[in-house]
Amino acid sequence: MSQNNNSITKKSTWKKLKDAIRGTNADYTKIDIKEAIFLLAVPMILELIMESTFAVVDIYFVGKLGPSAVATVGLTETYMFLLYSIAMGLAMAVTAIIARRIGEKNQEDAAKSAVQSLILALLVSLPFSIAGIFFSKELLLLMGGDPWVVDEGYRYTQWLLGGNMVIVFLFVINAIFRGAGDAAIAMRVLWIANGINIVLDPLLIFGWGFIPALGIEGAAIATTIGRGIGVMTQLWILFKGGKQIRVLREQLQVDVKIMVNIIKTSLGGIGQMIIAMTSWIFLMRILADIGSEAVAGSTIALRIMMFTLMPAWGLSNAAATLVGQNLGAGSPERAEQSVWKIGWYNMVFLVLVSVVYFFFNTRLMQIFSDDPKVIAIGAEWIKILSYCYFVYGWWMVTVQAFNGAGDTRTPTKINLVFFWLIQIPLSYLLAIYFGWEHSGVFWAVFVSETAVGLFTLWLFTRGKWKTVTV
Repeated sequence: MSQNNNSITKKSTWKKLKDAIRGTNADYTKIDIKEAIFLLAVPMILELIMESTFAVVDIYFVGKLGPSAVATVGLTETYMFLLYSIAMGLAMAVTAIIARRIGEKNQEDAAKSAVQSLILALLVSLPFSIAGIFFSKELLLLMGGDPWVVDEGYRYTQWLLGGNMVIVFLFVINAIFRGAGDAAIAMRVLWIANGINIVLDPLLIFGWGFIPALGIEGAAIATTIGRGIGVMTQLWILFKGGKQIRVLREQLQVDVKIMVNIIKTSLGGIGQMIIAMTSWIFLMRILADIGSEAVAGSTIALRIMMFTLMPAWGLSNAAATLVGQNLGAGSPERAEQSVWKIGWYNMVFLVLVSVVYFFFNTRLMQIFSDDPKVIAIGAEWIKILSYCYFVYGWWMVTVQAFNGAGDTRTPTKINLVFFWLIQIPLSYLLAIYFGWEHSGVFWAVFVSETAVGLFTLWLFTRGKWKTVTV
């Protein structure tokens, strides 16, 4: 009898896994919470694993070009982080609003909101394109890039910033799908985009046959092509119709009221991301003064960190969708239950990651670099990170709960205090004033991110996020 039950359970789990990957018409405000988490989190995790796999593969190939090439990626990413902060802030608002409309069973307004978000995405990308195309050398010089970075690496910056439109659209359209509960579509799009990136990366960097070796510029071209194809796939699905949302031709017009609502909701999200990302820019500026090896080691460590965090972000994104849809359906207690369940899952996962970081930090760095100093610096940061990941997991989930509710202002205020008023001054004090160099930056990050995680969790328990309207 027990064997039959086990067989039924396995079949049921396998069916749920297939449903999660293919996508379903499930009502996430009605089905079992654990099943809702599973159906949303699996494709979100797989989506972000592919994204992080590309980031790791990319830095692996770029790492073969030397520390200055890796430093170029790191310094360019400081500007890309500004772009990401705006795109992610906009995406947070889009996910919250779409989820709320879907929870209210208002598919028409959900589609109209999707159109307005596309218009805003286009407007956001234009200034960055102009800056990247015409001022890439000046931007790298401003960040303290060495002569090779400025004279050779600027082409990488030019391509990434100049073609940033595909990145912004990728963020925003996938936010539309996630808010609607079409997480499987967002997953498939990123698999297509980053699969193409991974294939093109070594071909364009090192050359093959009639394809010339383009060096670091080839990495940026591969990214732009792969993500451009991903965006075209997104648009085709959005207008053809996913499981939960479809945009009709007659909805392709400016709706000022909806656009203003998206902008108002996104301001908090953009603010929180700009604060977090500019904090990283200041840290990279401090590290650049210490040397290219410090920048390179930190850049590789960050890529490793992002790779391991992607499953955790997938779970956190599921929290945002469930909070938004359940608040839209008038079920705040169900929204809170979803967050607590996801938070425990996230903590357990990141504790396991911490164990790997603690014991294998040097081996992880050796995969991507053979420079002893770069390896030592990166390994030190990975080990320090292992001490705070269990708290960081709760921070990720509770922040996404606030964002999913449409309360993007609270995380903005939190980030302002813990990143600008604590992390940046403490990094400078420890690294420069006390002479700890890169170690000072790493310990400052540990202190600030542990503190922000504990405080955000406490604030979530107060429950004011349940009363937010969007």
